[in-house]
Amino acid sequence: MKVLFLGSSTFSKIVLEKMLDENVEVSAIITQPDKRAGRGKKLLPTEVNVFGKEKGVEVFTFDKIRNHMEEIKKIDYDLAVVASFGQILPQDFLDFKLTINVHPSLLPKYRGPSPIQTAIMNGDLQTGVTIMKVAKEVDSGDIILQKTVDINGQYYKELEQRLASLGGEMIVEVIKQIENRTIKFTPQNHDDATFTHKFNKEDGKLDFSLQANNIVNKTRALSEEVGCFIVLNDRIIKIGKVQDVSGQFSCQPNTILNYKKAFIIGCADGAVEILTCQAPSGKMVQGRDFINGHNNILGEKVL
Repeated sequence: MKVLFLGSSTFSKIVLEKMLDENVEVSAIITQPDKRAGRGKKLLPTEVNVFGKEKGVEVFTFDKIRNHMEEIKKIDYDLAVVASFGQILPQDFLDFKLTINVHPSLLPKYRGPSPIQTAIMNGDLQTGVTIMKVAKEVDSGDIILQKTVDINGQYYKELEQRLASLGGEMIVEVIKQIENRTIKFTPQNHDDATFTHKFNKEDGKLDFSLQANNIVNKTRALSEEVGCFIVLNDRIIKIGKVQDVSGQFSCQPNTILNYKKAFIIGCADGAVEILTCQAPSGKMVQGRDFINGHNNILGEKVL
């Protein structure tokens, strides 16, 4: 069975890589056009674009699918697989060939653009991957296959890798179902649907008036992509990794503990240790090394 793959993100690239590892025949790829990024604002292709060309797969960069339907209809494929593509697909595309989506949540929970981050931030113990038929409303289509995974305290990127790899494996299962004519479509319970939103830089600010688990979960969810930070003496300090140390330390919320061996900040129910952090124009360092070089901040308040 020949597959047309649509994807643009790191998650997409991992799904595609796993599909190719599992010998899925990908006849072509559609990804987002090059975008300006970095300090030089250079035009850069998506990871999917680069990876697809490395693997010798034909790659198309279409700004809007609805403007390229005649070209798409000339592509030799039986099934379209979508994974974090970044565009709403028009109805005439969905009507042309069966189109399925790899979504990293247990739908109908966490529809929308940030299901992995939201699950981590909410402190969920489990999440999963859903393969569904694409419908007009975002992430509302019938469920074909669903699998659950334990989050195990992972940070975003590691969990993203696990879920994307699983998604690629699940596509193989669905292809076999199609070939064997055993595929089944189960409608979602739309009354149970919950929705996610795209996070921005301001969402990454850590609030140490909250409980430790809220701070840890937010850092696990956002530090690697969106970025987490505190404001200290009018300087923005980026936060990499943290841990709950409430059983060992406690001090006033938002206050840096007067302790020179570790970077400890008080919170509502105890304390959180900053394991890695980055000062402006600096590099990411161990929290204890940061404190060694900045003893003057002991006892200070963070904003």
